[in-house]
Amino acid sequence: MTHRTNKKVIAVVGATASGKTAYAIELAKKLGGEVISADSRLVYKGFDIGTAKPTMEERAGVVHHLIDIVEPEVDYSVGLWTKEAGRLIEEIHSVGKIPIIAGGTGLYFRVLLENYDLPDVKPNYGLREELRLLDSRHLHERLRLRDPETAEKIDSNDKKKIIRAIEIVETLNLPMSEARGVKASPVYDVEWHGRNFPREELYERINKRVDLMIDAGLIEETRRLLEKHGRIPNLIDTIGYHEITAYLDGELDLKSACDILKQNTRRYAKRQLTWFRKNTDIIWNIYPETK
Repeated sequence: MTHRTNKKVIAVVGATASGKTAYAIELAKKLGGEVISADSRLVYKGFDIGTAKPTMEERAGVVHHLIDIVEPEVDYSVGLWTKEAGRLIEEIHSVGKIPIIAGGTGLYFRVLLENYDLPDVKPNYGLREELRLLDSRHLHERLRLRDPETAEKIDSNDKKKIIRAIEIVETLNLPMSEARGVKASPVYDVEWHGRNFPREELYERINKRVDLMIDAGLIEETRRLLEKHGRIPNLIDTIGYHEITAYLDGELDLKSACDILKQNTRRYAKRQLTWFRKNTDIIWNIYPETK
């Protein structure tokens, strides 16, 4: 336990493909809980196969929150998520159940449960439009020069996150680590559960998941989303849809697209573990490697 306050929350964290979803569902069934998704892509309607969104069958009757709540055009921020998650925690407790927050978006956990405040930087739409004209590689390098620690945590293809980080860093003229504050007092009594596998086993799980996504219709899902929503950043900057879009555009053959998708997912998993390992309150059921 990290905090001794009235509202108990269980947090289930870890890398992609580490079994967080199944673990959280079993925990909810055992304890009488409801799951709050802490995944920045599961909020979007239609992002199903590419995000490994749990099906209704997989949810096994356990109530899940903050999944399929907005269209992909919506710029759903960590601030919006934190507000909704806080409201849901109160509601779940009011009916005598335990909130179980499960996912891999580290910033969501940090702001809601680890007592961090976000810097109050308003959107600079002029800067955003200017930055969107640059490719992801140049954006990531621009962020790295100003804030290498934050750049290391963000996927080099995720233009949306990179642009927001640049916006904050350049507005405040500070790295994100210095711009974020700490709230005066903890809000929740948090029990941290970490999920992981030895590196090679985790990477093999990731590779198999990508193959299963292709078999399940990821190509067709990507084509359908592109036809419905166009090349919006939330779609084409998301791992999975990004690589399959390149295949549909003829830039990559299918094998190359899948290989790059596996590589990008493995890199994302490494960044997730780097983030979560900094939280010493997490108890890992399968201990992460230290190297």
